[in-house]
Amino acid sequence: MTPHAPSYYAATANPSPDRPPLQGETRADVCIIGAGFTGISAGLELAERGASVVVLEAARVGWGASGRNGGQIVNGYSRELDVIARRYGPAAAALGGMALEGGQIIRERAARYRIDCALTPGNVVTAFTARQMRHLEHAAAIWAQHGHKAMQLVDRAGLAPIVATDRYVGGLLDPLGGHVHPLNLVLGEAAALEAQGGRIHEHSRVTDVQTGPAPSVQTEHGSVRASHVLVCGNAYLGRLLHREIGSKIMPVSSQVMVTEPLDPLRVQALLPANCCIEDSNYFLDYFRRTPDHRLLYGGGTVYGGADPASIEGKIRPLMLKTFPSLKDVRTDYAWSGNFALTLPRIPHVGRVSPTVLFSHGDSGHGVTTTHLLGRLLGEAACGQTARFDAFARLPYLPFPGGRTFRLPLTVLGSWYYRALDRVG
Repeated sequence: MTPHAPSYYAATANPSPDRPPLQGETRADVCIIGAGFTGISAGLELAERGASVVVLEAARVGWGASGRNGGQIVNGYSRELDVIARRYGPAAAALGGMALEGGQIIRERAARYRIDCALTPGNVVTAFTARQMRHLEHAAAIWAQHGHKAMQLVDRAGLAPIVATDRYVGGLLDPLGGHVHPLNLVLGEAAALEAQGGRIHEHSRVTDVQTGPAPSVQTEHGSVRASHVLVCGNAYLGRLLHREIGSKIMPVSSQVMVTEPLDPLRVQALLPANCCIEDSNYFLDYFRRTPDHRLLYGGGTVYGGADPASIEGKIRPLMLKTFPSLKDVRTDYAWSGNFALTLPRIPHVGRVSPTVLFSHGDSGHGVTTTHLLGRLLGEAACGQTARFDAFARLPYLPFPGGRTFRLPLTVLGSWYYRALDRVG
């Protein structure tokens, strides 16, 4: 049995049953591969519509990125809406119209199903330089064009009531963003899915998918026949359907550490408004308070999904650049997790066949986009394909270099972006 990663989230998770592996043959309207945000979101959307749903998970609900991420609710995609518009033209209009929906889904479900996940409003993107600040001003104007006019630009003085550091020249506050205990969120959504009649089988690694008109999914000890199959394994999909999906995503690891509990007044002084923060660099830092008065700090990027030699050794120096006063503070948790990156930094969505659909590659913006795309997968499986196809019709190029050279070529490209970060 595969446990959750040894994270702060796992240590503070709400009680959740150990769901039995799939045994024998069964049927469902829809079979979903992967019990992270995408799969559980799709399953809940379908169950609410009256469909019968079986979810297969190789480990535990939320075992992958959904239960290990920074827990930041950041609206939009990993590329700005104007970049998407320039790249894809009129086809991008639908994406702009859905850019706030993922966060809205999280808030609605947390309220409807009374999910105890420490949902807290407010996130801020900070700027190190005047150039980055101009970029945030432009981003606020683009969001206003898409109907989100509540964004607030703040200068250095305006940041003082939000974050106590002198590293930033300003920032952009999004009151519709926020932060959450991600593992408790997905566990709560899984319980809601089961309450609606859905079935979840953990420890049920999928070994094969038959993609014909009557698709079926095999595990080591069972199989599911369904009208539709939704593939939602993301960075942990492995070799399953690699030819159709794997060449267009790359696993990338990100690292997170959490301090010991601090005096409540001390941690409140660091982040008075209890917003989550991320900076404007390509290789960004992100951090926030936890309900039990710790500081959670993340960042770091390793292409290919490998762990650094020391997670704390990589993240702690970043934290001390932002908050030097924490040099005496102990680290209680440090872990790593993989997310799936695509070449254009837009989620990779599409069909392996008319009955087998997939969504992967949220490229670091997964908390919100997974919830949106899970809903779109559910809609498409019910025959409402227009919004799903807005993503599926976009061109998705594979990473250059094939299996052998795509990693070194991507690392080479990353040096360019690190150089940009150094000059702001």
